[in-house]
Amino acid sequence: MAKSVRIWQKKQLRLDLLTFRQRDMVKIGAAGLLAVKKRVSQARGPTDAPAKPLTVPYARYKSRMRKGRYRDLKFTGKMLGNVSLRTVSDNMAKASLTSRKQRIKAFANQKREPWLLFSPANRLAVMQIARKVFAEAKARMIRLGNID
Repeated sequence: MAKSVRIWQKKQLRLDLLTFRQRDMVKIGAAGLLAVKKRVSQARGPTDAPAKPLTVPYARYKSRMRKGRYRDLKFTGKMLGNVSLRTVSDNMAKASLTSRKQRIKAFANQKREPWLLFSPANRLAVMQIARKVFAEAKARMIRLGNID
């Protein structure tokens, strides 16, 4: 199994220590994370259908705060902003929440309705980015092969 590398060290993003494959996985993982965040902020569930409705008291409270009546997980915006790519390997990228408070909120929301997963549209977006990244890697390898 490929060795995982933490890309965050002392609150700094460190991409200079990564191999080419790991950098490619950072691109693919970031695209996947962005696709999930966009879907959730549009109040879409794990099947790309509208998300589960809010409870009536919480919907009233949220609409009084002018945040809308949809489960878009953006009441304060801190939880979605806290999700980030943390570790990569040659064939895997992992994202997680960094703050304990945000992890607790995410766990509670995950129990209500799964949100931190790939929907069918998210999978298609990641596959398109992966094809592009692999085509770039292929072109890079062919260029390196012509140097000999």
